[in-house]
Amino acid sequence: MQSETMTESSGFFDRIMQFFIDNQDERTKDWFLSGSLTPLIMILATYLYFCLYAGPRWMAKRKPFKLENVLIGYNAVQVLLSVVLVYEGVQGGWNGYYDWKCQPVDYTRDPIAMRMAGAVWLYYICKVVELLDTVFFVLRKKQNQVSFLHLYHHTLMPVCGFIGVKYFAGGHGTLLGVINSFIHVCMYAYYMLAAMGPKVQQYLWWKRYLTVMQIIQFIIVFYHTLQVQFQPSCSYPKSIAALLTLNAGIFIYMFSTFYVRSYLRKSSGGGRRNGEVNNNRADCKPLEVEESRTAPVVADTAVTAADKKDL
Repeated sequence: MQSETMTESSGFFDRIMQFFIDNQDERTKDWFLSGSLTPLIMILATYLYFCLYAGPRWMAKRKPFKLENVLIGYNAVQVLLSVVLVYEGVQGGWNGYYDWKCQPVDYTRDPIAMRMAGAVWLYYICKVVELLDTVFFVLRKKQNQVSFLHLYHHTLMPVCGFIGVKYFAGGHGTLLGVINSFIHVCMYAYYMLAAMGPKVQQYLWWKRYLTVMQIIQFIIVFYHTLQVQFQPSCSYPKSIAALLTLNAGIFIYMFSTFYVRSYLRKSSGGGRRNGEVNNNRADCKPLEVEESRTAPVVADTAVTAADKKDL
């Protein structure tokens, strides 16, 4: 009896594995970090080990690293990559070629389809590179910013990126990546300027509007993916669209709550007006709260298939 149960269980998992093998995108399976999930799992395991255990222990008796120049360069590169992603996403379909109501994934080697597939792959690689956000926190002894939500977001986004490249390298869900990359242009530009010191930070009055942009982003994605469920003839996977809708809804709630708490409610102390949080420093992200009594909020969104900023 037990032997039969084990055999059925093994057969079930074999069928699942075969399903994923049969449905992988033949165009992208040989691209860097896209053929197998194993390298990504190793990267994420190393990332979590360093950020939660090895890094804090190693830094315990050391002074924080001063990484101002590194941060300026890193954020500048992120801005450039995000600009490229916006451009490639638009030219790869969202300049009028794609249908805004329902756009199936084009698995052919048509030049436009391949361009969008390349943009999806680059988005995935960017989510892997963004793991450095947390590494810099650890090296600068900002462990209070390494929250559960921050780690959850930064760990999940590369996995979602991998799934996108492996199975859905194009189509309806890519609008999220285009909008999110535009948000990242603004966000990483903010981080870059904040890393330049007090002389520049005094002009960074517009961080609250980054949160507004995030909320608007998720509202657009929510309705854009929700409409797929009401189109029986739409061949874009409705399960994937549903996950994107759910993810967008969660982030609308999370960032709206953060905005109300940080900008609309009066602060109970600390001399801050209207709950304004001073994040205009090289060690802070504009959408994160660094308070002794308040857990930091993830700045980046992305999805997950959602993100990347960007949890």
